[in-house]
Amino acid sequence: MTELLPHIQIDTTPNPGAAVIWLHGLGADGNDFAGLVPELDLSGCPGIRFIFPHAPSMPVTINGGYVMPAWYDIRGADLTSRQDEPGIRVSEKAITALLEREIARGIPAKNIVLAGFSQGSAMALHTGLRFPAPLAGIMALSGYLPLADRFPAERSHANADTPIFMAHGSQDPVVVPARGEASRDLLKASGYNVAWHIYPMPHSVHPREVADISVFLTRVLAPKVA
Repeated sequence: MTELLPHIQIDTTPNPGAAVIWLHGLGADGNDFAGLVPELDLSGCPGIRFIFPHAPSMPVTINGGYVMPAWYDIRGADLTSRQDEPGIRVSEKAITALLEREIARGIPAKNIVLAGFSQGSAMALHTGLRFPAPLAGIMALSGYLPLADRFPAERSHANADTPIFMAHGSQDPVVVPARGEASRDLLKASGYNVAWHIYPMPHSVHPREVADISVFLTRVLAPKVA
């Protein structure tokens, strides 16, 4: 049995009927996006349980082997050469365990959004599109689809119609816009429902993006819960 990742939990109401599991970026932790919850307009949503897990710490090659929270190792600045497939697979199992725990606690997969920023965005796309039950949505902020060559054979048809919110900064020097655009194009060519948003920002979160996230969560969660 996979040990559950440590995490922060924020419930917007008692006994929420929906969940958002939100994965942080490289070198951060679950606190990175927990503070965003009060900024979201959730007035049209049901009660939501937000889960912000902490990635384990590991040496990261691109940062000189410095030990920091990471979902997997980064070995090259282009993000696609020498990808850390074993590390990605380990984190996939850990994130899947969080999804399964919410289902076991009574929130069906169709009421769960898997979200992430940067490296967390990569893991949200990787894990969510392989999950064997349909999710409410996937939010991929300033990220990309890792192991893209494995994707066609490994994707789950359960999430073939799952709405995907992709957002990127036009001045992002960390995950360059072309990397996100290539993932968007691959997903669209594979038949996925991708909404692409570009904002005038570097590797960060834009105020307009926060508003768009609120709209997305309302759209995919409000109709799902009585």
